[in-house]
Amino acid sequence: MPDWIQIILRALSLLVILFFFTKWLGMKQLSHLNIFEYITGIVLGGIVAIHVSTLESPIHFALISMFIWFIIPYLVELISLKSKPFRDFTQGKSRVVIQNGKIMEDNLKKEHYSTDDLLESLRDRNIFKVADVEFAVLEPTGKLNVLPKRENRPITAKDLSLNLAPDREPQTVIMDGKPLLESLANISLNPTWLETELEKMNVSIENVFLGQVDSDGQLTVDLYDDTLAVPSPSQKPLLLATMKKCQADLELFALATNNEETKHLYQRNSEKLQNAIDHISPYLR
Repeated sequence: MPDWIQIILRALSLLVILFFFTKWLGMKQLSHLNIFEYITGIVLGGIVAIHVSTLESPIHFALISMFIWFIIPYLVELISLKSKPFRDFTQGKSRVVIQNGKIMEDNLKKEHYSTDDLLESLRDRNIFKVADVEFAVLEPTGKLNVLPKRENRPITAKDLSLNLAPDREPQTVIMDGKPLLESLANISLNPTWLETELEKMNVSIENVFLGQVDSDGQLTVDLYDDTLAVPSPSQKPLLLATMKKCQADLELFALATNNEETKHLYQRNSEKLQNAIDHISPYLR
């Protein structure tokens, strides 16, 4: 068999084996790898590269080497899940590097983390003063997690005592011009509803690159043709406007009538509708 065919066969077979080994090990993204996982990834890749190009080395040597470098990390992961001391030893521990706005110099030295590294990581999070940090911890992966002091954190709806509607994950119901029936079923909708919504927008499904339904049941679409304008969802604003108009009409009716009983009836229903508007307004904005 020619050498070039052997190289192709070795490369394909070892690549497939490496793919499954990596999948079984549950490898994380590169930025989340601990020391042991980083070393394992390098060695497995090196084994494949060496044995693909070295035809004098039997293929079973590569399989044995890869199996060893698969089974050891796999066992290490199993033991780490059950033993925290072992996990701390193999994966490392988190270290507090800033506490109450003060840098913990000893912990920085233990992790070989310079002051410049610390300041750079803080700037990545738009923090330019160490005194603005309440707490910062250096993770085993080298990532710095920071908790700013309360006065430096962004204001949330909870801080302002605002009641917001619950928000769920948007569902993608159209992709590449085709409806996704499973996604529609997940939100208790059907293709007929989808067709009706697209007709309101005067859009055909074949022209839709991506369509999503939010937690309020509103459909938004992105078209293949970026020059075409698509109207924004208007169901919620229209509903709120209609309710306000009805409430205003009831007040006008109450002012226009001379019958006391009818006037009280209009006023009472106007107040009920106003209460309903006050309760539902956060959900319709």
